[in-house]
Amino acid sequence: MSRPVKSPLDAFDHKILAILQRDNMTPQRTIGEAVGLSAPAVQRRIKRMTEDGVIRANVAVLDPAALGQSITIFVEVEVISETATQIEQAKSQFAAAPEIQQCYYVTGEADFILVIVVPAMADYEALTRRLFFGNNNVKRFRTFVAMDRVKVGLGVPVER
Repeated sequence: MSRPVKSPLDAFDHKILAILQRDNMTPQRTIGEAVGLSAPAVQRRIKRMTEDGVIRANVAVLDPAALGQSITIFVEVEVISETATQIEQAKSQFAAAPEIQQCYYVTGEADFILVIVVPAMADYEALTRRLFFGNNNVKRFRTFVAMDRVKVGLGVPVER
């Protein structure tokens, strides 16, 4: 869910965000030197952008394979009924599944696109039984298994 930004972002904000997206552990002093601001000014801007919801989280990006989650799967899910209640139920069910990294409610033939990581195909099969075969509102689903992770990230273009 996106919210309108309370304060407009300027060129300094964009430069700060670009640095934080590359490495959010960059010291504020280093960011300030790179963008031409003092460390306290950088700190105030980061605080404002966090409060405004521009910065949504500060997280560590993990390598799924290093944690035994070596299979990435993309799934198109088509539902039978798109009533508001049933769509919200599907969103909640998908959001609650730890194997699902990302879930998008989309237009087109599919209603949802899921990005899933699992350690083995048997785990994916168990997930399909739980989420798709056990759900009377799922009409069909199509599975695409990733052969290689060419580019993965959540970076947003911010530099002007």
